Amino acid sequence: MNFNVKKIEFDFDEGDFDDPITFEEQYQITHDNLGVWEADDEDDLVEEITTASGWCIKSIDYDIQLK
Repeated sequence: MNFNVKKIEFDFDEGDFDDPITFEEQYQITHDNLGVWEADDEDDLVEEITTASGWCIKSIDYDIQLK
């Protein structure tokens, strides 16, 4: 299935970092993960994005793309 990710919020507060992630970095990570993703279901979609981005997802808004 194809999912069009329209909005995503990552948990940028998670983790122990000496240098906190900047707003610009947060924006770029979020922007890079919007768009069409291929996954088996919603759980797989969340796992795919988490693995690709390296960040846990707080919330996600998407549409299922029909062929």
